[in-house]
Amino acid sequence: MRFVFVMDPLTRVTPDKDTTFAFIRAAQARGHQSFHCLPQDLYVSQGFPFATAHRVEILPDPPYITLRRDEGAQRLPLHDVEAVFIRKDPPFDQAYLYATLMLEPARGKTLIINDPRGLRDANEKLYALGFSEWTPKTLVTADRDMIHDFVRDVGGSAVIKPLDGAGGWGVMMLRSDDKNARAIADMLTGEGQRLAMVQEFLPAVSEGDKRILLLDGEPLGAILRVPRGDEIRSNIHVGGRVVPTDLTPRERELVRSVGARLKADGLYFVGLDVIGEHLTEVNVTSPTGIQELSRFTGKDQAATVIEWVEKTARSR
Repeated sequence: MRFVFVMDPLTRVTPDKDTTFAFIRAAQARGHQSFHCLPQDLYVSQGFPFATAHRVEILPDPPYITLRRDEGAQRLPLHDVEAVFIRKDPPFDQAYLYATLMLEPARGKTLIINDPRGLRDANEKLYALGFSEWTPKTLVTADRDMIHDFVRDVGGSAVIKPLDGAGGWGVMMLRSDDKNARAIADMLTGEGQRLAMVQEFLPAVSEGDKRILLLDGEPLGAILRVPRGDEIRSNIHVGGRVVPTDLTPRERELVRSVGARLKADGLYFVGLDVIGEHLTEVNVTSPTGIQELSRFTGKDQAATVIEWVEKTARSR
């Protein structure tokens, strides 16, 4: 099979952590060809989407991943390849939006992970609000006074974050007794001009932020990202430590509740962020954590994803 990965430049790939690297490696091991393209390498001609792409290859030694430039760039009609993986890292900006719109004509013809229409509908912060029974108390507003009232109402401690942030960027603690609180709210809202999300502070964050990876609405497993002692953010790239974990009965119920909606929206590979059995975010653009999960479970979870892609693509 031929798979196209719409992603960042290979210089941003970390071979021992990157989920996209693991997908390409698993695909190569199963005899498939993978192709790399940047969002700006997509184009539409006569109503059909194409990608100007290079074949990508996994190597046993550094740099571990490379483009086969000796074969030259190929102009691939995306309605003819078996699968397209949208693995461009956030933010979901205008270029990302255009990429999803350009892929729209391939919907229903090619398996796209994740579905471009689903990506447009599923802001990673706001999408979770559709499952309010599972989320902490949450406010989304640009009104600074409303934010401070909310912080007081939830006991004096909350977390504020931008709607377009990723990887922990812009996530800050808000305390009603902190003289910096108003400045933080002003900064995150652009002095009342931008929406921000505010959630009640969950003390369980000190124990870790659980990343639950789902494939087609079903759990592959979970990892626990434990923050440093001087941080509330548990993201790996800001110093979070990753340890093995299991799902609690309540978290399995959460997955059942959320999974059916994800599947219906074409959001096949998803990372749920859960703190203290509360859903805080739904990661759909480029979920990570599969290499850590594979090491903890002793099973190549990326190969599980590729097997599912094979089966699903054949059934189309």
